[in-house]
Amino acid sequence: MSAVENILDLEKIAAADRDSVWHHLAQHKSFEQTGPMIVVEGKGMRIRDINGNEFLDAVSGGLWTVNVGYGRESIADAVREQLVKMCFFANSAGSIPGAQFAAALLEKMPGLSRVYFSNSGSEANEKAYKIVRQIAHKKYDGKKYKIIYRERDYHGTTITTLSSGGQNERRAQYGPYTPGFVEMPHCCEYRSQYGEIDNYGERAARELERVVLEEGADTVGAIVLEPITAGGGAITPPEGYWETIQEICQKYDILIHIDEVVCGMGRTGKWFGYEHYGVKPDIVTLAKGVASGYAAISCTVTTEDIFELFKSDESDPLDYFRDVSTFGGCAAGAAAALENMRIIEDESLVENAAVVGDYMMGRLLELQEKHICVGDVRGKGLFAGIELVKDRASKEPIDESVAAKVVADCSAQGVLVGKTNRSITGYNNTIALSPALIAAESDIDEIIAALDIALRRI
Repeated sequence: MSAVENILDLEKIAAADRDSVWHHLAQHKSFEQTGPMIVVEGKGMRIRDINGNEFLDAVSGGLWTVNVGYGRESIADAVREQLVKMCFFANSAGSIPGAQFAAALLEKMPGLSRVYFSNSGSEANEKAYKIVRQIAHKKYDGKKYKIIYRERDYHGTTITTLSSGGQNERRAQYGPYTPGFVEMPHCCEYRSQYGEIDNYGERAARELERVVLEEGADTVGAIVLEPITAGGGAITPPEGYWETIQEICQKYDILIHIDEVVCGMGRTGKWFGYEHYGVKPDIVTLAKGVASGYAAISCTVTTEDIFELFKSDESDPLDYFRDVSTFGGCAAGAAAALENMRIIEDESLVENAAVVGDYMMGRLLELQEKHICVGDVRGKGLFAGIELVKDRASKEPIDESVAAKVVADCSAQGVLVGKTNRSITGYNNTIALSPALIAAESDIDEIIAALDIALRRI
């Protein structure tokens, strides 16, 4: 193909994208002047767009997903081999990679014993909610059906997962919502609702008990929480928070559902975010990093006690979990997940996330000392947020348009960073970082240098 023909082909692709594709999270009016980025290639930590521009990706595919980096031929080979051998059969039957991956995953999750496959984080959480609701009918005469969620947390994009989402801008204009979901306050100590107190973590967690008692303990079946809040501001739970949450749940017979869709599979420097806090979940949901975006797969993982409730009466046609996920039967997802896990183990990427994550946090704290607009730095492992403010004393947030300019400036420098987007009105002011688990200190230095320049200019 000649250079002229190649240019014409690229122009056709750009035109087809502009005229045919409805992009995610995008106001398309701006695309009438300049089309969206079209990504054509990735290798390691870097991607290249249709115009030949190269970027260091500090957001793992834009959504905390590509944990092992781009261009992993061994995952592609595993997926191809599986698709040729057996691409799909409904998960009412089993598959070899499904059985192997479930067993390997559960080895890393003591206390949990069953894996239900589906194809996205939203769907994994929907399955968990259905489990809680069915248990309410099977065990509590339908009473313990309510599920408590937390302000600022996010659990998916379907109507029901939005009903359990604590981000008002994500929810806006999509009501009426599914009933039975009740909000509790956030746990961001930087923006304490209770003033300056020594025991903020315990105090914030006690809000759960207040909500439970207001609703009636006999009506609350579960709580769903992110171990570390992601899109709501990269909020790490304060000391004493999770211990108190678990104590309250045990007291009132409430199931603990932890949404590990972002944190799971090594991002925080442990295999799962909840491991940092000693909590023992009843349900854990996983997606994103399970296969690093090489194939679609998600998991709803439960204890054996929960599983046993769904096979207690074989004569009852409604006794079992009457749910199905079409693409939970796609064997490519499990094949990709198996190879993804092997890579993480063989290359010690969980350990790398912890070590390089500590380095990244140190560099971010240097930025905080240097730039008065950096109000707070939060995170764990290769998962961090930089909250930008107009004034450190008042903690007044910068306008989200300013945060967007920081992101755009970094992009112009060849580094892709993220920001909280359509989350909490007035608080879309946190720059988000989630580089792949393969990140080296040199990659972090490049990210920090771009942020330093952008913050100074903007």
